Amino acid sequence: MLLAIDVGNTQTVFGLFDDDRIAEQFRVGTDRAHTADELAIMLRAFVDLQSLDGIVLSSTVPQLIREYETFAERWAGTDLLVLGPGVATGIPIRYDDPREVGPDRIANAVAARERHGAPAIVVDFGTSTNFDIVSAAGEYIGGVLAPGIEISMDALFARAARLLKVPFEAPANVIGKTTTQGLQSGLVYGFAGQVDGIVDRIKDELEAPNAPVIATGGLAGLIAPHSRTITTTDPELTLHGLRLVWEKNA
Repeated sequence: MLLAIDVGNTQTVFGLFDDDRIAEQFRVGTDRAHTADELAIMLRAFVDLQSLDGIVLSSTVPQLIREYETFAERWAGTDLLVLGPGVATGIPIRYDDPREVGPDRIANAVAARERHGAPAIVVDFGTSTNFDIVSAAGEYIGGVLAPGIEISMDALFARAARLLKVPFEAPANVIGKTTTQGLQSGLVYGFAGQVDGIVDRIKDELEAPNAPVIATGGLAGLIAPHSRTITTTDPELTLHGLRLVWEKNA
């Protein structure tokens, strides 16, 4: 069994692979203060550590990498592959400084090319909303970074004393009759419009009007149904990208 771990700034997603199939998937809040021993206690609730043949990790939180390395060595007794500079991915990275590209973005590009073909556009709804592009030649050629949904809403609530947090769900109508409905409309249709505007420009620049647009990330299911340009939702995209990188380096 292979354990794929995608550590984001807000949440961490775990996928337990049986060959190329995800047997189990679970999501927890990312705690930057977690030690290797605390990680072991948490993961024992979900995974039989002795059944693991390997662990592959993508982390946007640098201080947690060492803790996962210690966890893999001390508690799981298995190899750990950390996706980063020097790791073979099988995809050329056409970026001015490849070291600047987040490992989750590379994993998304690898999986998008494998699962959806090239060219392709990935929209990852995480702490930030990331747009990552795979060219027709199968190369990672860059992307767009925008503030994420939760960050944007938290900033609004923090600055507007009379506004209360609202459930992240789509309202029945665009024109809200209450403050809650108005906020939900701005959240859902505002971000859907942002996605469509950016994707249209990417397709023009890429000269690929029919490129598939793949949504992933925790809030993809909220925005994708209201987007004109998103063609499919793949919530397991990043985990499959990590699996493919593991297989490339095995």
